[in-house]
Amino acid sequence: MKKKAFIYIIVAGILWGTSGLFANALNEYGFSSLQMTAMRGLVSFLCMLGYVLIKDRGLLKVTPVDLLFFLGNGIALFSTAFLYYTTMQMTSVATAVVLMYTMPIMVMIYSVIFFKERMTGMKLCATVVMFVGCCLVSGIIGGFRADVFGILLGLLSGITYSVYSILTKTEFKRGASPITTSLYGFGFMSIIALLICRPVEIVERTTSPKIFILLIGLGVVTFVIPYFLYTLSLKYLPAGTASALSIVEPMAATVFGIIFLRQIPDIFAGIGIVLIILAVFLLGVAESRLDKSKENTNE
Repeated sequence: MKKKAFIYIIVAGILWGTSGLFANALNEYGFSSLQMTAMRGLVSFLCMLGYVLIKDRGLLKVTPVDLLFFLGNGIALFSTAFLYYTTMQMTSVATAVVLMYTMPIMVMIYSVIFFKERMTGMKLCATVVMFVGCCLVSGIIGGFRADVFGILLGLLSGITYSVYSILTKTEFKRGASPITTSLYGFGFMSIIALLICRPVEIVERTTSPKIFILLIGLGVVTFVIPYFLYTLSLKYLPAGTASALSIVEPMAATVFGIIFLRQIPDIFAGIGIVLIILAVFLLGVAESRLDKSKENTNE
């Protein structure tokens, strides 16, 4: 079953990597980052709600404290998606996705500072590699001219994504179901986005079946399907291994951006992208070793 789990993660990463293609297509029809964020959240929420109503309605039951955590989740998800799509429009698909993928490193740094987790040599190496990669992507090293504000927004998307990850881990420790956590998180994300994105414009701009399919695909293809595949893989693989394999997403996004959108990065930015992906991989390897160490200790 482990072989299937590997395939699930790879497919999930590729599907996540198509976000840029959907966003670029919808941008041409006049959809803003806020509107794309709202539709991704709404479609994902409705799909997950349908699944819960059919599979197990008990997953809808939550406490007031749970709702506060889920609201935080929704705010973090909204911020991440909005910043991600905005960065994509201001820079490129590859730049946006790798900057958002600084999240695992940021979570690790936060855990070392506040949760007193041990800083291993591998983790330190991953942090240094990520820092150099970010400097190359931003143009601080190499003189590559990029949209500085777009780069900052991309880094901020990594920070908000890390907040979402930390909140989610906290909720799981409190006994919350992954399905319930995602369902309410995307529900709050949708509400926040719809309140400020001018939803009437979304309806007015959905003038053809093609646009409707793109909006549905943004939610189903770039979140619902890969989410379920990734979650299923976690039943058979350690979290660290899954994290290492998830680098397929930025790699896929970069390839898609080059092939379909002709977004060819400058050589310095290209090296930076590779270094950030390498940093995430190194951290995944470190976590995988930690998982194996814990398993051996338990035995």
